[in-house]
Order: sequence, then C-alpha cells, then structure tokens
Amino acid sequence: MSRSVILLSGGMDSATVLGIALDAGEECYALSFAYGQLHDAELDAARTIATQMGVREHRVINIDLGQLGGSALTDESIAVPGAGGEGIPVTYVPARNTVFLSLGLAWAEVLQADAIYAGVNAVDYSGYPDCRPEYIAAFQAMANLATKRTAEGEALDIRTPLIDLSKTDIVLLGTSLGVDFSLTVSCYSADATGAACGECDACALRRQGFAAAGIADPTRYQANK
Repeated sequence: MSRSVILLSGGMDSATVLGIALDAGEECYALSFAYGQLHDAELDAARTIATQMGVREHRVINIDLGQLGGSALTDESIAVPGAGGEGIPVTYVPARNTVFLSLGLAWAEVLQADAIYAGVNAVDYSGYPDCRPEYIAAFQAMANLATKRTAEGEALDIRTPLIDLSKTDIVLLGTSLGVDFSLTVSCYSADATGAACGECDACALRRQGFAAAGIADPTRYQANK
C-alpha cells in the first residue's frame, strides 16, 4: 500500500482531498497545523474528520505564524473582510503554504511516503499566490532537489487533485466520495462551536458551491446569518 501525507486543515477542500487519497487505496497520514489562527474550530474539525474517515495517524504541529502577523487570520488588529474585493486579500497568510508543504515534506521523508496531498484549487489561486499551479510546480522541483528520497532515485509527488476544480466541482466530488461536509469548517470567523459567520469570502464560495451543485448546504451558521 502506498503511503501519503495529507495536509488536513479541517475545511471542505482538504477533506475532499483526503477522500480522494483514501478512495485510491492510499495509507493516509494527516497533518494539521496550529499556526496562530484566531480560532480553533477548523483544527477541531480536522481532528474529527481524521477520526471519522479513518486515517492511519493524525498529527497537529504547533508553529505560531501569528508572531509575524500580516494576515487577518492571525492578527486581531486586521479585520476579516466581507465577501468580494480585488487583489490579494488580507486573509492571505504570508508563506503559509510553503511552511506547511515543507513540514509535510519532512514527515513524508520520515514515513517513506510516496506523495503529499494538498487541497489548493482553481478558486483560490486567483487571490492567493501560493495556490497557483506555477507555485506547486516550483515546490515539486525544489522537493526533487532537496530530499534524500529523491536524491536516491525514488519519486515523491506533490499532488493537488483539486487544482482545476471549482467549489461546485469539489462539492460534487466530495459528495460522491462520501465526505461528510457537515463536519468541515471553512469560515474565516467561525465561532468556538464551528458555526460559520456567513459573510466572509470562504462562506460565500462555500454557499455558492452547494447552491450550484443542487445539494443542501450542511453548514451551521451563526444566529441571524
């Protein structure tokens, strides 16, 4: 059985990626991060998803990117915006995917895993520079140069199966794989119970995805949302 490291945030995209890897017969090792985000609901969701979907092992690594600031997700002085807007949003966390993929790469080497799965997708890379296909290709090239495994002639793939999919596509794919989206948390401003704000970009994209797919949105929203 092939081993894979799954970057599992607790959101709908990473849960779908886990479903894809499990469906392919992979032995899955889930990796999540307490990176200084302002709420723990997504991490709580990741723990629940890892248990419910039956990963081989789930680890949470503590790295406080909040010490550096620069993002509405880690800095209380920066407000989370409502849906819409142009350019790179303030919810971008500087170098987050580079840090996450690097630590995933380290664990993959220890596990002698064949792949790392990440849930970046086409909707995201219009705003986040570290979700673009060019970035993933560059990280793959770096991994091929930087690791003992690849230096000794064994492959280590960075797999982003959602890269060309819309949120609607992801909803349909995850549903077909039996992913329980009611367990996932995507909101930038979720409360302590995981209930979503219904107003941020992540909530808007999620709502639109379920609506376009013709599937009832299982998200729990905060009162009056």
